[in-house]
Amino acid sequence: MNGNERIIEVEDLTKRYGELAAVDAISFFVDRGEVFGILGPNGAGKTTTLEMVEGLRRPDGGSITVDALSVWPHPKAVKARIGVQLQATALFDYQRLHEIIYIFGSCYGIHRGKKECVDLLDRVGLAEKADAFANELSGGQAQRLSIALALVNDPVVTFLDEPTTGLDPRARRSLWDVITQINAAGTTVVLTSHYMEEAERLCDRVAVMDLGHIVALDTPRALINSLGAEATVTFTLDSDPSAEVFCDLDGVQSCRLQEPGYALVALDSQRAVVSLLDMAQQHGMRVSNLDVQGANLEDVFLSMTGHKLGEDEAGAGDEEGGKRKKRRGLRARGG
Repeated sequence: MNGNERIIEVEDLTKRYGELAAVDAISFFVDRGEVFGILGPNGAGKTTTLEMVEGLRRPDGGSITVDALSVWPHPKAVKARIGVQLQATALFDYQRLHEIIYIFGSCYGIHRGKKECVDLLDRVGLAEKADAFANELSGGQAQRLSIALALVNDPVVTFLDEPTTGLDPRARRSLWDVITQINAAGTTVVLTSHYMEEAERLCDRVAVMDLGHIVALDTPRALINSLGAEATVTFTLDSDPSAEVFCDLDGVQSCRLQEPGYALVALDSQRAVVSLLDMAQQHGMRVSNLDVQGANLEDVFLSMTGHKLGEDEAGAGDEEGGKRKKRRGLRARGG
C-alpha cells in the first residue's frame, strides 16, 4: 500500500431523501493498493455512499475524485476505470460462464478469447466451471462470478458491496481468500460489510458508519485498541436480572444484554470473571456458557453508537427508506 498516493478522495459527501440524511457530509480517502472497508448495519448509508462514488447515484452535495477524475457531474469516464460488484447480479440462466465474461468485457470494448475468459475465471477459482450455465452455480460460486465480472475491465479500483452476505461460513472464508488475492495482484479494493470479522480479516483501514455518519476511521487494530478494553465476557444465567447489575463489577467497562444471555466488555478479563462468579454465588445464580474473547470491532461499534452492529434500522427496507430506530442505551463506567 502506498500511503502517499490517494486513489479516492471524498469531501463532505451528502445524500438526502426528504428530511432523512442517508449520507450526511462524510469525508474520507482511499490509498492506492489498500483494502478499504465501510462497516455498519443495514441502513447506515454504506450502499448509498458506494453508489455515489461509483457514479451510479447523484449526490446532493460534496465532491468525489477517483484516480484523479471528478466523478460528478460526468461519471462516465470513471465508470470505465472501476469494477463494481453489486449486492444482486442478474444473469441469463442459460449462458455459459465464459460467454458471460465475454459479453461483459465487450461492453468495455474488450474482446477476449475463450482462454482469456477462462483465465479470468481462474482468478476467482471458477476455471473448472467455465462451460457451466449460470443457473448451475451455488451461492458462493455466483458471488465469485460477480467478482470476476467486476474485474473484466482490469479496473484500478474494485467495489464490492457486501460480497459475502447470505453465504455460509465456509463459502464466506473462501471468498475472503479471493479478495485477498485480487488485492495482492495490485487492485485497490473498497468493500462494505456488516460482518466485523470480515473487516478485521481483510481491511487495511475501516470507516465505521452509523445513521449516515462516519463515527470512526482507522485500522481495525487501532480502533479496537482505542476501546481500552481487553476482552468481552459472555455468559447465560438461570435467572434474568437486568444487565445493569453487572456494570459495576470489578474489571468491567460496560455491560449489555446479548441473546441468549449477557455480555461484559472487560478492562481486565480475569478480574471481571472472578467478580462475576462471586456475585453469582452471593445471589444464588448459576453461570453457564461462560466465554472470554478478545475485544473486536463489534465492541467498538457498540461503544460508539449504543447499539450492536447487527441491529437494522427499524422500518428501513433499504438505505433510503423508513425512519431511523432510536439508539438503545448502553451503560458504561464514566458515561
